[in-house]
Amino acid sequence: VQLQASGGGLVHSGGSLTISCAASGPAFSRSNMAWFRQAPGKEREFVAGTNWSGVLTHYGDSVKGRFTISRDNAKKMVYLQMNNLKPGDTAVYYCAGHAGPWGNTVDSSEYYYYWGQGTLVTVSS
Repeated sequence: VQLQASGGGLVHSGGSLTISCAASGPAFSRSNMAWFRQAPGKEREFVAGTNWSGVLTHYGDSVKGRFTISRDNAKKMVYLQMNNLKPGDTAVYYCAGHAGPWGNTVDSSEYYYYWGQGTLVTVSS
């Protein structure tokens, strides 16, 4: 699976933004997908994940209630809708995938085989 993230940009605090991840390859429809982010000088952080069908989702504590992950298997796309953005959300956002079981390791970056290049989201105060 090859992944390409897009849609990042500059947004004011309190604003909204949706970023996208385009996938290629037949394994996408059976892959669990996730978004991670990494701010300068910080470790990569789990943001949100969804199972192959999109029925199951899991969110990092810092984004619960503000971010929504979704997917469209027919279009081979994964989305992250981000609402009420804060300056602390500023980071490079990465999409990742893994064709394996959905379980308690889905928030670990080590779980994922496939990674896209990042897209930068900057939230101004």
